[in-house]
Parts: sequence; structure tokens; C-alpha cells
Amino acid sequence: MVDVYIDQENKISLSVLEAESKDVGRGIARMDSEDMIRLGADVGDIILISGQKDTAAKLLPVHKEYRGKSIIQMDGIIRENAGVGIDDKVIVKKSSYSQARSVTLCPITDGSDVSEEWDTEYIRKLLEELPTMEGNLVRVTLFGSRYMDFSITKTSPEGIVLIYPGTILEIVSSTGGRDGRYRISYEDIGGLHTKIQRVREMIELPLRYPEIFERLGILPPNGVLLYGPPGTGKTLIARAVATETDAHFIAVNGPEIIHKFYGESEAKLRSVFEEAASRAPTIIFIDEIDAIAPKRNEVSGEVEKRVVGQLLALMDGLEKRKHVVVIGATNIPNALDPALRRPGRFDREISISVPDKDGRAEILEIHTRGMPLAEDVDLVRLAERTHGFVGADLEALCREAGMCAIREVLPEIDYDKDFIPYDILLVLKVRMDHFTCAMGEVEPSAIREVFVEIPNVRWDDIGGLSEIKVALQRAIEWPLKYSALFNHVKAHNPKGILLTGLPGTGKTLIAKAVASESNANFISIKGPALFSKWVGESEKRIREVFKKAKQAAPCIIFFDEIDALSYERASDGSDSSVGQRVVCQLLTELDGVEELKGVVVLAATNRIDLVDSAFLRQGRFDQIFQILEPNEQERYQIFKIHLKGRPLADGVNLEELAHHTDGLVGSDIYGICEQAAMRAIERFLTSDEDCLERLKIDAEDIHWATNEVIRMKKISGKQ
Repeated sequence: MVDVYIDQENKISLSVLEAESKDVGRGIARMDSEDMIRLGADVGDIILISGQKDTAAKLLPVHKEYRGKSIIQMDGIIRENAGVGIDDKVIVKKSSYSQARSVTLCPITDGSDVSEEWDTEYIRKLLEELPTMEGNLVRVTLFGSRYMDFSITKTSPEGIVLIYPGTILEIVSSTGGRDGRYRISYEDIGGLHTKIQRVREMIELPLRYPEIFERLGILPPNGVLLYGPPGTGKTLIARAVATETDAHFIAVNGPEIIHKFYGESEAKLRSVFEEAASRAPTIIFIDEIDAIAPKRNEVSGEVEKRVVGQLLALMDGLEKRKHVVVIGATNIPNALDPALRRPGRFDREISISVPDKDGRAEILEIHTRGMPLAEDVDLVRLAERTHGFVGADLEALCREAGMCAIREVLPEIDYDKDFIPYDILLVLKVRMDHFTCAMGEVEPSAIREVFVEIPNVRWDDIGGLSEIKVALQRAIEWPLKYSALFNHVKAHNPKGILLTGLPGTGKTLIAKAVASESNANFISIKGPALFSKWVGESEKRIREVFKKAKQAAPCIIFFDEIDALSYERASDGSDSSVGQRVVCQLLTELDGVEELKGVVVLAATNRIDLVDSAFLRQGRFDQIFQILEPNEQERYQIFKIHLKGRPLADGVNLEELAHHTDGLVGSDIYGICEQAAMRAIERFLTSDEDCLERLKIDAEDIHWATNEVIRMKKISGKQ
């Protein structure tokens, strides 16, 4: 156990750690229960936290993983009020407090507007039970993600006070002098704890404690490159690090550097680094760095080459400009000039990937802090259903859910008034069905180009094929839903599953059901769409599909009629050999050096004899299922599914239908039901009947439709 300093006045010294995301803005500090006993405090007591400044917080216990570590968890607002950063030491003691008679607030966030009468009442309600004192900062979350920061300019009485329903709240206009931008802390970033820790090691440590590097006789790192799909939080991490280190922050958007006049682009870049050196410690954040530092051997413009050279020279000169760190961000790291990607320039490259289930739950918790959520909202369940969603997608999901809730109260709003009544705002709730509605509006951006809306097909919608269903559930659904069990026994899910059988037996329908039941992302590939007349373009498209599937894992890639892409290479007589190259690329993606983790390839064909034999071995298509013609019992189930909900006459006998349709497959039975329905409509229209209740499908309609389907099959030569 770590030793804790305690003096005679029941003060205790603890190390600062970031707070839980759900505690942000609530005025909560968490400590170990043993430290609370030493302090003589209990859960719910008010404590005084002393760093460079004093602030107050309400005491709660830490979670089990932080016990015995002598830490205090505080959010970014409390840390700023105390004038400390993460890993700093603070002195904590139990404190008395008073009920606030009046509190004066001054808004400091840019664009803050508290002009309506109800704003003050609503803000006071949000701040109830919050411990504060003069000079502190408080944050109010208004309707979702709209934050407003206020400075406490005066309290009555003085000292630590708690805001109560009877407290008079006065909001005065801002007088300036305080940074008005919204300050992002580590608690505003979800699902990236390990990435943030690595960034802190490279940036925060050299800026806050440069003497460590001087003592070791090594140079601090010059730069960090953050790369990953758009919307994963690269810019957010850079801004949070700048806030937590109190460093000067210079944001540079790549395209802004480029100018049309000779030498102006380089001068602009030099001025940025000169400003950084003069205001050190400084973080220079270059967003979309690939725009100003592309590969010099692949660009034709002289301006781009000169800008790359200037950036390389400036980054090499950073050792003369101490306490300046460069953070670059890009979503296409392979487009960067390789000279940048070496130690001494960008010393570390950190991949910011698509968040997993736990990360998505944290992000949803952050974006729903200020939302009035109904009791039926389950954020963990939402996180399980949002595979492939990045932070920006989840923020959009929360916004769309809020819009769905707003649509319900629109009829109650009086548009003649300039504001919405306070009582309407109080009853506004965001329910789980609002989030379900929003999921239909928001697509995962990581696979937006190849995203296919998951069809609403369930296992119950497929007649027969019970053995195939069970086998596919084991092969695809179990590894996605029960990953912990597979990890425990070190089992691996199959990379590929091939469905083969006669046309119309339900291969594509099974793929749709797998996508629906597993709640995984679903990419459907139409073979001919991958082919291009340009050399290398077809293979590139296949690589992009697998790359996006890995980013959005767990994901299912479905190749329908895969024989069009993977036919025997020996039979390819074309001059261009595109087919052979496509087959080789598919084989490499299925069983290459890079691990295909979290991605299952599902393929269907009715000509397995045309599929290249290299696909049919273990490690590529691990399981092959042959779907045969349905037997009588399965035909009965298929008839039952396709006639469900239709108005049937009394003489229709499904068992007899199943008995007399030997040799027909699922698509044939679907055609029979559709044609029988059309004949019933035709018969009703030619009759004198006008009562809709008399429109029914009788046995004669189904018998006629069966003969029609059999006739068409004979014409097509299939029977």
C-alpha cells in the first residue's frame, strides 16, 4: 500500500487522477474508503481540496480497481478550480458548508446567452446540491451537449456553499478577462484511455517536467502522429492535452498553409513555428497533415515539395526551440512523405482506432450527460448494437435521438412566443425508442461507402434448413456475441463460410438473416462492381473493402455469386489476367500475413465447380454448407411463412400443398404465393363484389399458380 501523508489537523495528501465520465460537472471527488476513514469523513460529506487554489467537492468512494492507490478522482472543472493537473498532489480535508442565500454567476463561454427568464430558473435547478465557492468555475449542460461555463463572482454567505431551491441566482454579463473557449478535458474523451496515456507520455511529461529529460541526458520527443479513421477523436485528444498542460495551443489546418504566391506557403509555416517558440510551452497541432506533407515523389507541384522540405527543416530544428511539440493528425498515413515518419521528427505514431463495445458505452455516456434520459434507456445495449460507430457517429446518434424527442412536443409549442415554456422542457424525455429511431438515420462512417442497411430478416422467416441455421449460429453469431467464451478456450471463429446449392434454395436469404441476428455490420459485395478497366484498380477495391471491414469489426462481408470473382485461374483465357489478379488478392486477404480479426466472409454460389480450389481449403473457407431442395416438412414451413397474414379461404390445405410440390425450392413456393394472390385480386376485380372482406385466396388460385410455376421451370430447362 502506498504511504499517505496525514498531519495533525486531519489533512491528507493524495495524487490527482481523472474522474469517471459520468461524474463530470457534478462536483464529485472520489477517494478510497480507508483514506476517508483517516480523514474522518463519510460518503456525501463536503471536502476542501487545496492545490494552487482552493475548491470544494462532494465525497464519494472510488471503484474497486482504484482502492489502495492513495488517489483522488476529480474532473477537469475541479482540477482547474484547484489549479492542479493529473498526477499532482493536493491537500484534502473535511469542511463545513452553508446554505447559499444568493450566488452571482458570470458566463465565460463564448456565445453564452441567458436572456430568457426561464434560463435562470433552469440553471439554478441544474446546480442544486452543487458545492462551490467564490472564484470557482461551474459547468451547466443545457439540452444534450450544449455546455455553458460560469465563474462564481460572489456568494452569500462567504466560504463553501451549497445551492438549494431557495437560493437566489443572479447572472451578470461577462466582463472579459477569462478564456472564453470551451475547455476540453480527458473526461470528455471516451474509449481511448490507453491512447491518451501514450500521448501524455510523449507530450505532457516533457512540457510539464522537462528536468526529467535533462537529468537523463536525452532529448524530449519532437512530435506525435495520430492516425485513424475520421471521427475517432484525433483532434479532441490534441485539444485535451493542450488544456491539461496549460500549454499555448496553435491549431493549423493543412490546406490553410498552401498559398499561390512563391515562398508564401513556407513563410506561413515558419511564422507558426516562430510563434510557438516565442510562447513556449506550445503544442502545434497540424490537422490533415497529409495535405501539406504528401510524398514528394508522387506530387507534381513544386509548392508541395517546398512545403514538405520546409516542414522537415523546422521539425529538425525543434531541439533549438525547447518546449515545442508537434502533433500531426491524418486518416491516410501512407500518403505522408516517409522522411517525416522517422524518430527525431514524429517520434511516435499512435493509431486511433474505431472504439470497441466498452469504448462506445463511454462515448454514449459522455454525449448523454445533459440529456433527460427515460428509465428504459440502456446505453450498454446501445453500445452492443452500434458496431463500427466512431465517436462522431455516436454524437450524431444522440443528436438524432434528441430530435426524435423534440418532434413529439412540437404540437405543444406556441410559435407566437419567442421561447419554449419551462414546464414543457421539464417533461421532455429521451426514450429508448428515440435511439432506435435515430439508428435508422445514422450510418457508421467507417464503412459508409460500402454500408448496406441490414435487412430485417429473422431465422423464423426461413422455412426448414434447421441444421444449416444452427451451424451458422455457431460459426458466426457465437464468436460475435460470446467472444469471452471463445477467448477462454482459445477458439477462433471461421474466416469464411461458403453456401452452395441450387438457385432459389435460400442462400442469400440466409445471409440476410445472419446479418440481422448477429447485429454485426454487413457489407454486401456485388462481384462485377469490383472490376475496373484500369490495371490494379480491381485489386485496390478488394483491399479497401477488407480494410473498411476490419475498421468496423465485427463485420460480415457477403459475396453473392462468388464464382464470378473466384473462378479457376487455369480457365482464365483473357489477355489482361484481371480475373487471376483478383483471385490472388482475395486469397491474400482471406489468409495473408495480416490477421483477419473480427471479420467473417460469407459467400454463396450455385456453381461450386467454378470456384478456384485454393479457396476451398481450411483457413480460407473453413466451412462449406450445401443447401439441398426442401423436403415435404420444410416445404410446409415455407408455405406457412409466405402465406402468413394473407386472407385464405377455408379449402386451403398447406399439408396437401407441400405434398404435391415435390422438386420445388423456396423461391418457387414464394412465386406460387405471389401469383395466387394476384389471381385472387384479378378474380375479385372482374366480379361484382365490392366488400373487401370477401377477397380471399382459395385452393383453386394456389393450384393455378403452382401449375404456372412448374410450366415456367420446364420452359427454362430446370426440370
